[in-house]
Amino acid sequence: MLLNRRGFLGTGAAALSLAAPMVRAQGKPRVVVVGGGAGGATAARYIAKDSDGAIDVTLIEPTRTYYTCFFSNLYLGGFRTLESLGHTYGTLASEYGINVVHDWALGVDRDAKTVALAGGGSVPYDRLILSPGIDFIEGSVPGWSLAAQNAMPHAYKGGSQTELLKAQIEDMEEGGTFVMVAPPNPFRCPPGPYERVSMVASYLKENNPTAKIIIADPKEKFSKQGLFEEGWNQHYSGMITRIGPDFGGENTSVNPDDMTVDIDGEVINASVVNVIPAQKAGLICEAAGLTDGNWAPVVPATMQSRMDENVHILGDASQQGDMPKSGFSANSQAKVCANAVRAALTDSKAFPARFSNTCWSLISADNGVKVGASYEATDEKIASTGGFISDTGEDAAVREATYEESIGWYAGITSDMFG
Repeated sequence: MLLNRRGFLGTGAAALSLAAPMVRAQGKPRVVVVGGGAGGATAARYIAKDSDGAIDVTLIEPTRTYYTCFFSNLYLGGFRTLESLGHTYGTLASEYGINVVHDWALGVDRDAKTVALAGGGSVPYDRLILSPGIDFIEGSVPGWSLAAQNAMPHAYKGGSQTELLKAQIEDMEEGGTFVMVAPPNPFRCPPGPYERVSMVASYLKENNPTAKIIIADPKEKFSKQGLFEEGWNQHYSGMITRIGPDFGGENTSVNPDDMTVDIDGEVINASVVNVIPAQKAGLICEAAGLTDGNWAPVVPATMQSRMDENVHILGDASQQGDMPKSGFSANSQAKVCANAVRAALTDSKAFPARFSNTCWSLISADNGVKVGASYEATDEKIASTGGFISDTGEDAAVREATYEESIGWYAGITSDMFG
């Protein structure tokens, strides 16, 4: 793949051939949103809802059923069904008048203000919102590539990969070994790998109690570490071993053909290997020429790209400052972005940007913990203004209430995203 000067993906020297643009309601300002997750779906809904039909909104998302990555670990642990994580776009289309296009966005011509579609043609915009989530950095785990994702799944995008990893865990032989290769910072959902370990341990404790879990981790520390380690010692004693960088966790390679993991020269024969590679902004951001390194820098108060004022970038893909890459963060950023876009296109009032985030994690049945913060926009970044985290040693009633709170949040945020 090569990137030409207008930001399209092409093969070799061939240019991307486009059919005539698709145009709806040509007299209205046009907003195109790429990516139908926590950032994109929320932004599309709020712009359509709050503009009361004054803005033409198109949402481009390849999947007809979107499976959330957040809460997918609970599916691995047996606490949720896959169906409960799936959401469709019918309400956004029928109740909010959003033109939902199920196709891949291949590239952006920022001069012509069009988005190219894999199915042919292009969609014009006055403002473009990119919320493509993450892609993976090839070669970040020696021996692993996307070609190996069916043998050693990442399961860090919701849907079929999560389903595959669950099936592999259920098929582990008695006393087998589950190995996770954890990612380096920054990455989607900082507590996510460690909640996953907790959920896999919960399943194995009930169904394969002599199995072992090994984490090869390149980081010196991780989110909610004290809370997770307390829970692992309490509920899964002797099952989980974390190998950090001080013991070679940063020097890890894999061999998908023989299902082995080499951690600093020690070869482990594994039953299941969950490789979560290093991450970067979704490929459309790089194709559009909007990245600086692995991520896409934005103006904090509006989530506008620092390279193009007509483009906004949300969620995991953005380089914005202190907010973690999470579904809650993307949803919060989307509302700020929607307000800024509506104000710019309809000459309505723009409100000061305020952001928040909370990340819940389940350690064992009814044992939930959380971390979160509030944020404000400065000239340089989205900056934390104060935070909180669950305490170690909390009693069971507090942990159960935290878990119930997370269930309510999931229902609330998915309603906020999809209507």
